[in-house]
Amino acid sequence: MCDPVRKDLYDVLGASPSDSLQQLRHRYKQLALKYHPDRLEGEHSSESRVKTFLEVDAAWKILSDQTTRRQYDMQRRAQELKQDWTVDSIVCLEDMTWDPDEYEYTYCCRCGGRFGVSKDEVEVETQRMLQIHNDEEMHKGQHSGVLVCCNTCSLTICVTWLLNQNMQMSK
Repeated sequence: MCDPVRKDLYDVLGASPSDSLQQLRHRYKQLALKYHPDRLEGEHSSESRVKTFLEVDAAWKILSDQTTRRQYDMQRRAQELKQDWTVDSIVCLEDMTWDPDEYEYTYCCRCGGRFGVSKDEVEVETQRMLQIHNDEEMHKGQHSGVLVCCNTCSLTICVTWLLNQNMQMSK
């Protein structure tokens, strides 16, 4: 049996992953008012409107909480990375800007958008590589990296870092 195709929660709200919490809240309120079961006008469309309202409400519950949103974003990014992407550039983690509010490293895209990789993603990938190469001498000079998509266009970069540098950064 096939898994049903999961809807992107940002698409459900008509939003983008780069939207702030306030922007997401605004979209949620608009859609909740439009599709709330108490505001149904015709019996023929009530079932689909209730279904839409429930989808909007479920998306909001996940995206309104910083922890669950970060987890969802990481799962979404992992799914994107399973696809075949062309890498447009290689960027060193040290060349990215640390954003303490978003808890991520960012890099400007030529389109005006941005690439972002969370500190959690860097730590998870570093730990994964350290488990693969459990001898510390093996990973001296060894790089790790992740693919990151621009939040507004189709460009993808590979963000890399030296394992021993990241170990020092995270201590």
